[in-house]
Amino acid sequence: MREYAQETTPTGAKASDEPMTGARRVELHRFKTPEPVTDLVAEEVPVALVYNGLSHVVMMASPMDLEAFALGFTLAERIVPDASHVYGIEVREGCHGGFEVALDISSECFWKLKKRRRAMEGRTGCGICGVESLQEAVRPVPTLEVTQSFDMRFYETALGYLQQVQTLGAATGCTHAAVWVNPDGTLAGGAEDVGRHVALDKLLGLRARGGWNEGALFVSSRASYEMVQKAASCGVEILFAVSAPTALAIETAQKCRLTLAAFSRAGRTNVYTFPERLTGFQ
Repeated sequence: MREYAQETTPTGAKASDEPMTGARRVELHRFKTPEPVTDLVAEEVPVALVYNGLSHVVMMASPMDLEAFALGFTLAERIVPDASHVYGIEVREGCHGGFEVALDISSECFWKLKKRRRAMEGRTGCGICGVESLQEAVRPVPTLEVTQSFDMRFYETALGYLQQVQTLGAATGCTHAAVWVNPDGTLAGGAEDVGRHVALDKLLGLRARGGWNEGALFVSSRASYEMVQKAASCGVEILFAVSAPTALAIETAQKCRLTLAAFSRAGRTNVYTFPERLTGFQ
């Protein structure tokens, strides 16, 4: 992957000269400052996901952790039922500064993917996130069992992990983050990206690869329907979002029995569904 040297922070302070993946130096002019300065901005590149040689989708993303992104997207979109159906992932540079991620998936899953694509041919686009029908936009999600819990003693520590994993965000101020927190409050891992959905996909890919089943998911963004749908599709039972939820996200969380909390900041959070998974909440 291409790397760019870090020169200044978003505030203009001198930073490390070590290369940073996912950022580029640019020249800019500040208000009432006569001389131009250089700063870091986050990269946003096209990433094509190709399944068994068939190009399926192109997403805009930060150019790191692309294997995890591809796996997480594949699981969240239910292209495969679990990671055992993904036999290989290869990242290679593509045109227009982008990347192509080639996935080798089982014949059964590939056949279902092609059948789904054929079913969408000729439909009139509804304009929602690039899908071609309202049925595709709002898909059913599985009903979750109550098997996980999270101890609220570790809540504020968990929120701090969001900033901890945002190394690119600290330099550019331009990323979202998603982290998985173990039941004992330790950080299993995290991911960041310029896109909140892609950051979540990356985290879900890391979670599947690492076998992190127990714990809770924290995201730095709002809780939209898609964030709930992606989490539930991968078996996540507890989701904390830093910003607001949407009405459809709450409705979906209620239907699939996911614990949804939002406006999650130090010392407070609003739990909209199934607070019984949160020990020490009351």
